[in-house]
Amino acid sequence: MTREADLCAVVLAAGAGTRLAPLTDLRPKALCPIGRRTLLDRTLDRLASLGFASSEMVAVNAHHHADQVVQAVGHRAHISVEQPEALGTAGAIGALRDWIDGRDVLVCNADAYLADAEIVLTEDWGAEQPRLLAVSDPLRSDFDHWRFAGMSLLPAPVAESLEPVPGGLYEVVWRHAWAESTLEVAPFEGFFVDCGSPSDYLLANLHATGGGSAVGAGAVVEGRLTRSVVWPGGYVGPDEDLVEVIRVGRDITVPAPLAALPGIHLPRHGMQAGE
Repeated sequence: MTREADLCAVVLAAGAGTRLAPLTDLRPKALCPIGRRTLLDRTLDRLASLGFASSEMVAVNAHHHADQVVQAVGHRAHISVEQPEALGTAGAIGALRDWIDGRDVLVCNADAYLADAEIVLTEDWGAEQPRLLAVSDPLRSDFDHWRFAGMSLLPAPVAESLEPVPGGLYEVVWRHAWAESTLEVAPFEGFFVDCGSPSDYLLANLHATGGGSAVGAGAVVEGRLTRSVVWPGGYVGPDEDLVEVIRVGRDITVPAPLAALPGIHLPRHGMQAGE
């Protein structure tokens, strides 16, 4: 996928991420690490590789822990802080109407982990109908057997029609377009995880590490980890044996059972301290 001349990008990073609590009590979901890069950094890196690399080309919205998002973004993108309430995926585009300035919009969910295949989304797009990146997932589908994979395209007239009021793209745009057979689907052949739950978040980390536990910078692991995540600065004591959890600091341990995810098969090995 390459950047089109009249296309801008909006990264959605405002959500409260309630299913990831207590992780999201500490930082916004977009700033949760996958390996040693946050979800937001991974999204901005992907956009930069596609030619979206300035505040004129990329915008990020923020609400939950907005100050952390603003600091993390820095000068890499235009920031749209939504207060006193979050505006949802459609309202966020409406709030950016002046910045979008009549362009088509590539919308990216910051919590989407995508890997192992090229993202083919803008190819042969006529900029007349909305288009979704999607994976075939009959067990967790949104439309027929398709599951939304965190990136979409909005034609300029559709983006222009959205109001800066709370609302979601599914309800405001996609559902009606699907019913009218005007919603386009671009299949993604790679690996996709929506990092909305602890189990999905763990899965993304395990994919990023090749199946081993993910240990953040400055973390100390003296015990045993099996398919787990230790956040930066975290600690696992010598008598601890952590399996499919997320450890933050010394005392926060969030269960993330992979058995909760249908159809998942990963290497089933552990990681000893020092590995």
